[in-house]
Amino acid sequence: MAHLDIDTKTISIEKLGINNATVHYNLSSDKLQKICLEKRLGKLSSLGALSVNTGEFTGRSPKDRFIVKDALTKDKVWWGDINLPFQEAKFEALYKKLTDYLSNKELYVRDAYACADTRYKMTIRLVSELPWSAMFANNMFLRPTKEELVGFDAEWTILQAPTFMAVPSEDETRQHNFAIISFAKKTIIIGGTGYTGEIKKGIFSALNFILPVQKETLPMHCSANVGEDGETAIFFGLSGTGKTTLSADPSRKLIGDDEHGWTKDNTIFNFEGGCYAKVIDLSKEGEPDIYNAIKKGALLENVIFKAGTNEVDFSDTSITQNTRVSYPIDHIENIQVPSLAKNPKNIFFLTADAFGVLPPISKLTAGQAAYHFISGYTAKVAGTEAGVDEPMPSFSACFGAPFMPLHPTKYAEMLSVKMQEAGVNVWLVNTGWTGGPYGIGSRMKLKYTRAMITAALEGKLNDVEFKTHEIFQLAMPTSCENVPSDILCPKNTWADKDAYNKKAKHLANSFHKNFEQFESYANKEILAGAPIK
Repeated sequence: MAHLDIDTKTISIEKLGINNATVHYNLSSDKLQKICLEKRLGKLSSLGALSVNTGEFTGRSPKDRFIVKDALTKDKVWWGDINLPFQEAKFEALYKKLTDYLSNKELYVRDAYACADTRYKMTIRLVSELPWSAMFANNMFLRPTKEELVGFDAEWTILQAPTFMAVPSEDETRQHNFAIISFAKKTIIIGGTGYTGEIKKGIFSALNFILPVQKETLPMHCSANVGEDGETAIFFGLSGTGKTTLSADPSRKLIGDDEHGWTKDNTIFNFEGGCYAKVIDLSKEGEPDIYNAIKKGALLENVIFKAGTNEVDFSDTSITQNTRVSYPIDHIENIQVPSLAKNPKNIFFLTADAFGVLPPISKLTAGQAAYHFISGYTAKVAGTEAGVDEPMPSFSACFGAPFMPLHPTKYAEMLSVKMQEAGVNVWLVNTGWTGGPYGIGSRMKLKYTRAMITAALEGKLNDVEFKTHEIFQLAMPTSCENVPSDILCPKNTWADKDAYNKKAKHLANSFHKNFEQFESYANKEILAGAPIK
């Protein structure tokens, strides 16, 4: 896929309120990388990828992400701790301060689009201070052809200025950093943070509002791939559960690793043009597709080099646990072109259960599928966040609550209808711990998880015997090709069975407590999908 250079004189951003800027327009990754190295904004790794440090923020800041509350959003957005309202007048004032700040500067503009299904195409313009932000956008969004860039009309605009600091007492932000979405103006403003994930998740949040309301299409925080038989598999899961890893299957074509839509005619399409993978403890042997994608054109974030070298130490978490790489999807060899497919047949809910309670794979009823989708469970382990000293349950509705402007039941209802219409099988897969909780047990082996998913995709679990989990009521297969039978029932892997029962009841209570906020919206079938009290 060609990455194009366009004459910088052909683009003006004065209509955005940014004046007298020097604009570098749609530069190639090669040129952006060269500028970063010349300006000492990054270092070249031995793998050929540029390595940068995102500064103060090495992850998203959910408490500093706002949505403008206006006539369009006030009665549609699910306002609360996740979707924080921001005044229209304050947005206008902060926008003016930001554009004044960007005026007279050297800026990098990237025109791109989201949604591989052209019926849903969203054109995007990113304006940023940093060349590697433009490089990230080139990697992560879909790349227009040279012909498409002639007369390009951006529907959505993103302004990103990591060195611009808000003044909370004046601007009514929580602190100096912010990411604010205005649906009425189709604009996202980001300041005070260099973390690139805010760029991609801003557009994802926008699509999560637009597609269900205007297009009757379900947006999903998931990865997806398709087999030679044309059957599509969808993988839901929060960060660290294995979406990127498990969807990069050499026997299946990757559609995308993080953000997709499910249309009325059962097409699954990628929103993006690249992948944004965690690289903590990455190895060529364990995750060859991701490792091999780290080459020239890829962008590493917040990694550490081994002393005296430019070789990445993927085990080093000195800066953050959330070390990342972004790369164009064509850095993966086995991809679906274009990034869409039909015939969804299997859905996998991925959870990294650090309590060692949930089965490594179980088949869900329709009610259980809706319950676990709304719950969106995984677990935080010690060291991932300040103050986390032991495993903690973590729930994120629809496996992506921070990016979902509508009420979670809206997405759950759409998913339930689509699952029934398409006749899909739904599986809960625990990529977390077995034989005990974090600190006692061990992480489920990737080769076993892959074997279980392969068996489900190939229909090899259709006729095996299942037994029911005594607390979570999940249907667990008693045998699976290439997987030791004794790990399929989690209780069997614990030396202390009483300790297992106690831990399982503890986790079940966490599910019940979390679901209290949704009970009034759930029907009897969904409520029946809960674990036993």
